[in-house]
Amino acid sequence: MHGPVLTDNLGYYLNLYNVWSSYSAETDGVFIAYASVYGHTEKAAKLLAAKLEEKGVKVAISDLACPTYNGDAFPAMREFIAKLVERSYQSRKIALIENGTWAPMSAKVMKSMFEGSKNIEFVEPSVKILSAMTAQNEQEIENLAVELAK
Repeated sequence: MHGPVLTDNLGYYLNLYNVWSSYSAETDGVFIAYASVYGHTEKAAKLLAAKLEEKGVKVAISDLACPTYNGDAFPAMREFIAKLVERSYQSRKIALIENGTWAPMSAKVMKSMFEGSKNIEFVEPSVKILSAMTAQNEQEIENLAVELAK
């Protein structure tokens, strides 16, 4: 044998298998993955989470964030996305927030990493933060929250 033999509550486990094998979400809501070097991207991610929660959306947030790092996505985020893609991440809506002082590039990099994924919808436009958030960025994040809450 290869592992435990399930004898109770088989409907529960069969349902989980059906969800996982169809690449569906187990629960409704938004997962926010962010990476932050100086805390500005973290602030943007937490503002998006608060805006979504105000709209009644269930939110899970993970400390990864994604500022631009040497003209690329922050290494922790690159690794996170690579693992999603290698496991056939698909059928999701993705909103991108990038941060960079001189030449933000992380949104472009992250978007290209998902090119081979099926049924990925990107919320446009992505939010571009130049170091610290501005009032305009706060409005753009509100717009992302509205689109993600649909």
